Amino acid sequence: MPDRELPLTQEDFDAYRAIAEGHTPPDGYAVERLISFRLVDPDPYAPGSYIAHDPRAAAQGLTTSVLSELQSLVTRVAQIPALEGLAQHFDPHRLYGGPGSEYLATAAQMNARLGEVGDAAVAEFCSIQPGEPADRDPEILRLGVERTRTALHRGVHVRSLYHRSVHEHAQTRDYITEMTADGAEVRVSALPGPRIVIIDRRHLFIDNHVIEGAEGNSGWHVFDRAAVMWARAVFDLFWDNATRWHDVCRSAGTGPLSERQWRILRELDAGYPAQQVGPRIGLSRSAVDKELAAIRKALNFDTMYQVMAWYGRSQADKTG
Repeated sequence: MPDRELPLTQEDFDAYRAIAEGHTPPDGYAVERLISFRLVDPDPYAPGSYIAHDPRAAAQGLTTSVLSELQSLVTRVAQIPALEGLAQHFDPHRLYGGPGSEYLATAAQMNARLGEVGDAAVAEFCSIQPGEPADRDPEILRLGVERTRTALHRGVHVRSLYHRSVHEHAQTRDYITEMTADGAEVRVSALPGPRIVIIDRRHLFIDNHVIEGAEGNSGWHVFDRAAVMWARAVFDLFWDNATRWHDVCRSAGTGPLSERQWRILRELDAGYPAQQVGPRIGLSRSAVDKELAAIRKALNFDTMYQVMAWYGRSQADKTG
C-alpha cells in the first residue's frame, strides 16, 4: 500500500505544483504518494503524465477517513471500563488484590490517609501501639476519641493493643477509659511488637523500613491482600497473648510495685542484665534505671541484691 503518512514533504508540494501547472513530476519522485492522497491520477491519454485534482476534495476524503478511524477508536476505548469491571469476578477466585502498597513520606500524609480510610471503615479497626506512652496534644487526643466513638456507633469493631506501661500514664489511661466506655476493646502487653493499623482486613499501615534516610514517621499503606491478612494473623497472635485492660485495672495498686516494675524484676530473675531488659520489654535503658530506683525506694532497700532477695522470697511465698 502506498505511503500516506503526513505531513506532506516539500518534495510532495513541488511535485504537485509541477503537475498542476501541466508538467511532469521531477525525476525520481515516487508519484504514487500523491495518487494515494487522491491529489493526482495518471492521464489515460498521455502516458507518463498526470492530472491534478482539487486538494480540498482530497482533504475532505482524508477527514472522512480519519473520523471513521476515530469513531472506531472511541468505541474500543469505551470498552475499557467494562473489561476492568470484570476484575471483580476474577480477583476473588485468584486472591489478587491489585497493586501492593503506597509509600507515604510524611507523618501528615500518614495521618491524612489513616483518617480517610478509618472514616470509611465498616467492619473492624485493629491497631498495635507498642511504644511507651508520651504526652500528646489534648486536641489530637480529643479528635481521636471522637473518631473512635463515631466508628463504634457505625458498628465498627475496634480493638487496640498498647504497651502495658500505658496504665501508669495518666493521659493515655484516661483516653483508653473513654474508648472502652464507648465499646472499644483494649488489651496491653509488655512484649515488643510492630506498630500497625489494620482496617476492614483490606488496609494495612506500617512504619517505613524501606526508604533509608526518610522522615521518622513515614510509612506504607499496604493493600496487598496476602500481606494484610498475614499482618492480621500477627495481630491476633499478639492479641491472644495480651492482658485485658479491665484485668490490669483490677490488679493495679495491689502491692508496692507496678506491673512494669514486676516485669523488670522477672527479667532480672531470668538472668538478663539491666542493659538487656529494656529492649526486651520495650523500654529505654534510662527508663529501666528509673524504675529500678523507684523499686528500691518503694521497698526501702539500698541495693538491688536486697531487692532480688525480696523478689525471690515473694515468689516462694506465692508457690508455697
